[in-house]
This record gives sequence, C-alpha cells and structure tokens, in this order.
Amino acid sequence: MKITVLDGYCMNPGDLSWDALREFGEIEVFDRTPADVSAERSAGADIVLTNKTPLRADVLKRLPQLKYIGVLATGYDVIDIEAAHAQGVVVTNVPTYASASVAQFVFALLLELCHNVKMHSDAVREGEWRRSPDWSFWKTPLMELADKTMGIVGFGRIGRQTGRLADALGMRVLAYDTVHGPDPGWPGFRWGRLEEVLRESDVVSLNLPLMPETRGVINRSTLALMKPSAFLINTSRGPLVVDHDLAEALNAGRLAGAGLDVLSVEPPAADNPLLTARNCLVTPHMAWATREARSRLMDMVIENVRCFLAGKPQNVIP
Repeated sequence: MKITVLDGYCMNPGDLSWDALREFGEIEVFDRTPADVSAERSAGADIVLTNKTPLRADVLKRLPQLKYIGVLATGYDVIDIEAAHAQGVVVTNVPTYASASVAQFVFALLLELCHNVKMHSDAVREGEWRRSPDWSFWKTPLMELADKTMGIVGFGRIGRQTGRLADALGMRVLAYDTVHGPDPGWPGFRWGRLEEVLRESDVVSLNLPLMPETRGVINRSTLALMKPSAFLINTSRGPLVVDHDLAEALNAGRLAGAGLDVLSVEPPAADNPLLTARNCLVTPHMAWATREARSRLMDMVIENVRCFLAGKPQNVIP
C-alpha cells in the first residue's frame, strides 16, 4: 500500500507527525506539489492525500491504481468528484475539526475592528502616549459589543459556535439559515430572513458553504441593506462576497469596516480592491490553522484512512 501526501506543509509545517500513517504502508510526503507534476508524484499510489493541490479528470485518468483520495480540509472543490466516482475512487474530507478555532477568529477580527489594538500599540511604541497631554487617548472610535446584534448568515457548527461566543459577550444573535436546527436557547436569539439579518445587525458573520446559490450573496444590493455603522466578517469562503462591491461600500462609507480571512481568489492579485479598501482587515486564510485544530485534522485524516481500509469509509463525498 503506497500513500502519497501532495502538499503536507500547510497542515503540518513540522509540529505534527505523519508517523501514524506508516502502519498502513509506505508513505511519501511532499511539502508542496505544483499542479503540473501532481500526476507524476501520485503515480503508483493507492491513497493520495491533498489539501489544495487539484486532482482533475485529466490527472485522475493517469492514476489507474488510485483507490482513495483524502482531502486534508473541509472544502473539496479541488477534486473532480464526478471523475473520481467514475473511476471507483472514494473521496473523503474532514468536516468538523476547526469549528472552535474559526469562531474564535471571527472575534479576533471583530475585536480588532472594535478597538484597533495594533494601531494603538504601535502608537505607544512610537511615543504618542508619552507625548500626549492627556492621561489616556484613542485614535479611532471604540465599540462595545454588549447589547449589539450579531447576525450570523449560515447557522451550522461554526455559526452556532460563533453565536455562543456572541451570547457570552452579551450580544443578541439573529441567525439566517435555510434549515433551522434546534433553537440554542440564548436570551435574545431569533431566526430571521437574510434581508432582516443584514438590515438589523451591527455585525454580520458569514458562515455559509460556497454553493451556486450562495456565490456572490454579499453584493451591491445586499450591502445596501446593511447599516453604515456595521461590520462584515467573512471566515467562510471568499466568493460569497463580490470583492469590488464590498470595497466600493467601504470606501464610500456605506459600511464601517470588514474583517476577511478569505478572498474570492487566493492568494489575491496585487490589484484586488479589498487590499486597499478603507478599514478592511485581510488575513491569509488562517482561521483554521491553530495547532489544536490541525492536530484534530491529522487525527481525523488518519481515522478516515483507517476506516476506508477496514471497508467502512466515513466522511465520504457523495
């Protein structure tokens, strides 16, 4: 049994171990694999594990020995699922490893927008506090979150964890989802239509999967529903947002700020308008990457392989 990991570095830059996979057979780990050599590096492998290295139909047909693809992530759009199924290849993902980390990162972005901690820390280091005629100072307006409304668009595992943190901070939670699970029972919680959530919220957190019907859900017309004082947070998928429309709203003062861990194209082109937009934080798709979350991811990847080899595959992409 040969196992090939095409792009292991992002998930495991050296602080985790691949050794548990060795009980299943020979393992070869590449830190990174350019798309044009993915077929060559996967040749002869029974199992291929990939994070973001694409495996399209033209590559898969060059891999007749391949039996299983394990995606080292939740999103699996890098795999041609139809072509894999046609070859009898099982594809799995890891759906739940980073809920706590991503929800925490929602608030890392939000609290930076509320307080501009880094700006004020830099100001102190540069001597502004020492030179200030006042005992205290602040360079931007500061926002308290208690009694504000957190709108959560997509109320799955991450959305619910985000709501739990919002509730702990004394926020009202207004949630939108096409499927209503059980009410969480927080004071002030209620469901709303998408338009209600956008119109009434002081903060909107996007926690939707990317599907044809959710692509571009945040655009010029939906942004126009939001309060000019509101913040938008996206830790889900970049193409949920039309970049140009969001940049335009920020620059025109029709939205107070945005915190984005994802963009429509990653890494972004130098001319992406959000990189220079007013009061817009952009981080490099890192919300998932705490060591704790990556350790859970590794454990679940190994368990997925174990279950497949036992003839009882789990987390299979239909």
